[in-house]
Amino acid sequence: MLNFVLKQIVRFVLLMLAVSLVVFALVSASPVDPVQANVGQAAVIGMSDEKQAQLAAYWGADTPFWERYLNWLIAIFQGDMGTSLRFNAPVADVIATRALNSLALMAIAWVASGVLGIVLGIVAGAFRGRWPDKLVKGYCYLLASTPTFWLGLVALMVFSVWLGWFPMGFSAPVGVAASEVTLADAAYHIALPALVLSFSGVANIALHTREKLVDVMESDYVRFARARGEGLASIVRRHGLRNLLLPAITLQFASFSEIFGGSVLVEQVFSYPGLGQAAITAGLGGDASLLAGIALVSAALVFTGNLIANLLYGAIDPRMRVRAGEGGKRAGGGRAAERNGADDADDAGRGAVLACERVRHRHDESGYSGGGTEADACEGARMKGEPHAE
Repeated sequence: MLNFVLKQIVRFVLLMLAVSLVVFALVSASPVDPVQANVGQAAVIGMSDEKQAQLAAYWGADTPFWERYLNWLIAIFQGDMGTSLRFNAPVADVIATRALNSLALMAIAWVASGVLGIVLGIVAGAFRGRWPDKLVKGYCYLLASTPTFWLGLVALMVFSVWLGWFPMGFSAPVGVAASEVTLADAAYHIALPALVLSFSGVANIALHTREKLVDVMESDYVRFARARGEGLASIVRRHGLRNLLLPAITLQFASFSEIFGGSVLVEQVFSYPGLGQAAITAGLGGDASLLAGIALVSAALVFTGNLIANLLYGAIDPRMRVRAGEGGKRAGGGRAAERNGADDADDAGRGAVLACERVRHRHDESGYSGGGTEADACEGARMKGEPHAE
């Protein structure tokens, strides 16, 4: 397990280095003048060419690319991301202030979308082909094809303008100092943006959960459970959830990038002061330092979500660690487990045949001749078990 964790961490570090290189290359190739980006357009207009050349040399604009990149990377490790001209403050301070608002918004939306998506997927999979399944699928297809910003505008018009249930935007009441904002005020202002953002992430996990549950409900062991008289709720709880949680957890952590992408649009629609709104402001205003810092922090958040998903997957499913090359001993243990699993399957097949014989015997005694689920399940179990029973 330690080998697997170390490999995932090394992968995370290499990905972050690759992203930092790409971000710095894009900023360097942009038409933004480094002198203007650091002192502002108004100051550059009244500045002589000699002074501009001195400032360009001071900020390293005439040095080789790799030297500038290494200096920038070292400064980031020291906590210096530069200065934002749009906010007239260090980039690290701007990101720290905005990141708290964005993380609160994304955390609420992430949890809500995961819970709602799993519940809807279970309902749709349990009632496959019936009206709950059709209703959930239609709802998911509609959400998947609806732009997040349009959904935010509609929600703002209906719930804020017409009904007046929620404020028009922002993260706090207008005219109230940040130190005087209460938890109730913050929750009141974040409720509608978080609700809209959570809806955008429901469709994928709901449809994925539905497909997994449909596969489980069509398996032989579920048919045999029905033949034993287990109800739908018991089958979903004992057999369905066990096979759903692992892919659902993985997909939910992997979908953090979608939540972050949606938060950029939601923050802009609701004028919510987060990283998304700051990124748009930096892009439109040519604030290269702030834009590069937000890009790095965004990549770190997305990669962290994927890292947690991989670590959880490896902790729950040992096959992930074997596939990651944890060692021949692990692989040998996996092959032994497969052999043991085959023996268990043989025993289960023989047990299924004996159980179905008892079911058939009870039906013969009672005169029952109907088919149905029990007969289908027993026939399937017989087909799997008879070769071993012979």
